[in-house]
Amino acid sequence: MLALYVVCRSLQGRFGWLGYPAAFAEAGMVGACADWFAVTALFRRPLGLPIPHTAILPRNQRRLADQLGAFIASNFLAPAEITPRLERLDIAGWIAAWLRDPSNIEIIVECARALLPPAQELASDGALRRFGQDLIREGIDQTPAAPMAARALSSAMKLGYHRGIYDRGLAWAIGFLTENRAAIRAKAGERRWGWLPRWVDAWAADSFIAGLVGTLEAAQAPDHAWRGEYEALLARMAERLAHDRDTYDMAEQLKADVLDAQVVESCVAWLSGRAEARLAEEIETGDGVVTRALRRGLGGVGAWLEKDARVRDTINRWARDVVLGAVVPNRAEIGGFVADVVARWDAATLVERLETYVGKDLQYIRINGTLVGGLVGLALFALTRLFGG
Repeated sequence: MLALYVVCRSLQGRFGWLGYPAAFAEAGMVGACADWFAVTALFRRPLGLPIPHTAILPRNQRRLADQLGAFIASNFLAPAEITPRLERLDIAGWIAAWLRDPSNIEIIVECARALLPPAQELASDGALRRFGQDLIREGIDQTPAAPMAARALSSAMKLGYHRGIYDRGLAWAIGFLTENRAAIRAKAGERRWGWLPRWVDAWAADSFIAGLVGTLEAAQAPDHAWRGEYEALLARMAERLAHDRDTYDMAEQLKADVLDAQVVESCVAWLSGRAEARLAEEIETGDGVVTRALRRGLGGVGAWLEKDARVRDTINRWARDVVLGAVVPNRAEIGGFVADVVARWDAATLVERLETYVGKDLQYIRINGTLVGGLVGLALFALTRLFGG
């Protein structure tokens, strides 16, 4: 614009019409300088001069950070804004699609395998083992045995598990007598009366076994009296466990004897030993039981999510509830966190990054200001000439 202005002014005496481009160039220089000043004043002091209302962003960084945090909390994390977005998200579908790719499953498997050496160290850590023993012992010691056994027995009876135990017990007894008939007969023959023939002893033993087997088989009937007596016995046992003081004390003594017998220590030691051996095998082979089970399990989860729409809907609803329950009520804290992060940024770094991100647009602002200023100046010059100025 300066070069155009100098050329037009120097030749305007010979060519009068050059006054128009000269006016355009003159106003363009003014517009360029004004926009340069305005854009520069956003980020720093023009020419380093302490001009008021310049270096706006660095001087107002804290206030801008607070307003940015409040803006995010009020507009981006408000329930009215975040709920429709969450309803459109299919998180379960995304997980299923992601698990469909075997390479993604291998990523999880490799991450899990990376945790095996630390897990092996934990399994062999004596202090951790003692901590587990103390924790289990304390938990068992603080839990009354009799009431817990009463609740377990009552729950098992309500669910009908006791009927299966009754049937299995009868079936086991029948099978035992049938399979060991010869041994029982031989044992009975050892104590026979000397004056009785041997066949009488065998007949008596067979008759006894047959009668006992028949009685047990009859007891398998759904309406047999033994079933009622069996259930009544269990009900009385649950009642005593729940309310009888002597039974309570006996159960506590039994629990104390078991704990004193180092049962907990031996169980924890056995479990930790098994875990350590299994982890060592996994680390050595690189493709052990845990790795294969994890790989199959992840693949099965992905296929399950793809096929079961009800499960996908449940997972998506849980995810929405978690976000709405965790993010929305704490949006003010999240906005404050954003504000604190922005406020801690170095002012020079902040200005440099902003100029880098919007640098091209800033150049176009200056160019547009130059052209707009030139056009305004040209229009004013033309109007002045038109009206005889």
